[in-house]
Amino acid sequence: MLVLIGSLVVMSCVMGGFLLSHGQILALWQPTELMIIGGGALGAFLSANPLKIIKGVGQSIIGLFKGPKYRKQDYVDLLSMLYDIFGVMRKQGLLGLESHIEDPQSSPIFSTYPRLVKEHHLIEFTTDCLRLMVGGNMNPHELEQLLEVELETHHHEAEAPAMAVMKMADALPGFGIVAAVLGIVNTMSQLGGDTSQIGEHIAGALVGTFLGILLCYGFIGPLGAAMESRVQEDGRAFECVKVALLASLRGYNPKVSVEFARKTLSPQARPNFQDFEDHLKDAARAGASA
Repeated sequence: MLVLIGSLVVMSCVMGGFLLSHGQILALWQPTELMIIGGGALGAFLSANPLKIIKGVGQSIIGLFKGPKYRKQDYVDLLSMLYDIFGVMRKQGLLGLESHIEDPQSSPIFSTYPRLVKEHHLIEFTTDCLRLMVGGNMNPHELEQLLEVELETHHHEAEAPAMAVMKMADALPGFGIVAAVLGIVNTMSQLGGDTSQIGEHIAGALVGTFLGILLCYGFIGPLGAAMESRVQEDGRAFECVKVALLASLRGYNPKVSVEFARKTLSPQARPNFQDFEDHLKDAARAGASA
């Protein structure tokens, strides 16, 4: 929603200022300039990126309008799931997790949180980490280095669509100059004939530069930045899992390990300590009554 609001503010202020300065709005309507700039940028975008990233751009833009992937309740569920995992580890040891990590879909721990089970990347990251803890005999420092490499790879891949859009935005002023130069070439070719339309042609050429800069800094660039910000926000769930598992491996009890993880979340999405405590108590009562 903020993407739409921001775009409307940009358009309203730019066009409003132009009209208030007695500009003619129809002078900005230059379909051929738009074709050169938009088509050139789109063609360069298609040439520079594989199909996977092109599809990812569409999915990321749709995701911006759907809102954050993980909301406060999702983080409550994630912390609760980690707490349940650590409870099994304390009672049955690491080997007690084998059946859960081999088939998360039928695991009584993971299946309790159906919303999270649908997030395949997050569940795969969690089970892979647990598998290393069960069979890898790794100390916390070694596991931390490995998880940081995996998270860096994941974030780099997740940010690829946003980076592609931002690179396309950087190219738009250049294509605006291309459109302007072609407009000037067209104007120069008419100097020997009717000169009454030279001013109109020059204005049309300058519109190309204007559109390239406006699209870059007013629309496409901010869109890419919003996509990047969303990726970083969604990546906090993975950081939360990493911190919790490392804290548990270092010997902290389940509540303290989960508290370490909770502190990694942004203040807007982070459930407060009392909310999480109440959730655990409600879950315990539900389990006892069952």
